Amino acid sequence: MPDLTLADMVGGIGVALLLGAFALNLTGRLDRAGLPYAVMNALGAGLAALAALMISYWPFVVLEGTWCMVSLVAIGLIARRRLSHALS
Repeated sequence: MPDLTLADMVGGIGVALLLGAFALNLTGRLDRAGLPYAVMNALGAGLAALAALMISYWPFVVLEGTWCMVSLVAIGLIARRRLSHALS
């Protein structure tokens, strides 16, 4: 078995979160518009971006960083919607 670097481990966890969210959504166990899906995507993409940064692979830093930011915006929108419903 090859020696795993810290970047490999961080990236592996990130990719596992992304693929897990994707698989759970495809099997109907996780709503794509829900908070758990957005959180799994934000964490997964953030970790994958960090791993790409650790190995200086810039195309993936941009891809995963953008994915993370879009997921964070989704989390904000979901939180805003929940707060609006709670206040009304």
